[in-house]
Amino acid sequence: MTTAREFAPGLIVQGADAPLRLADFRLIAFDMDSTLINIECVDEIADAAGRKAEVAAITEAAMQGVISDYKESLRQRVALLKGVPMSHLEQVYTQRLRFNPGAQQLVTAAKAAGLATLLVSGGFTFFSDRVRAGLGIDFARSNQLEVCDGVLTGRMLDQTWGDICDGAEKRRTLLELTSLMGISPAQTIAVGDGANDLPMMGAAGLSVAYHAKPAVRAHANVAINEGGLDRLLELMPPEKV
Repeated sequence: MTTAREFAPGLIVQGADAPLRLADFRLIAFDMDSTLINIECVDEIADAAGRKAEVAAITEAAMQGVISDYKESLRQRVALLKGVPMSHLEQVYTQRLRFNPGAQQLVTAAKAAGLATLLVSGGFTFFSDRVRAGLGIDFARSNQLEVCDGVLTGRMLDQTWGDICDGAEKRRTLLELTSLMGISPAQTIAVGDGANDLPMMGAAGLSVAYHAKPAVRAHANVAINEGGLDRLLELMPPEKV
């Protein structure tokens, strides 16, 4: 990585020449929890089971990269959610989940510039399906919680693409979509905040760390340390029509 420089207050650039053209890219991929939205959903669900501190500690260790086996860390956290009613997930969505500042503006600008949009998350379909719809994102992949009689079983369901969406699956999804679109990975942008975002960020043409963990900021081309997601547009302002 080349020397980092402050492009503007709280906006760090390294290994990229700014300003860039948004229209030179064809796909932008986003993590969800703590990137597009303001919470870690698994931690908030755990609050209903009185286990938020325990689950949050595992989440933090995984995001910092202290726990290297993300799949196992997620299985541990989901197991602690056993017995939580689906009504609590609804409360988390309506009362606690908010889009992060600038999320809608960045998605809208990207789509206006001709980019496809992807949400790829270690979180859960209950939330990602709604976030995808709310922001107008084209594609999404995340984990599905198993439910029985209206309560969580403490397990996740296998899906057609695999078992758990971890860092490796995020990268694979990004590359799979570039192949289907007939574009190069160099024409993609990946935005995230935690260690499990590094694989897809490393595969993308431009990596963006949003209010991220130190290890993620160190590897990103762009670090947004202050302000909203739309600060990326300061580096690649939408072209005037």
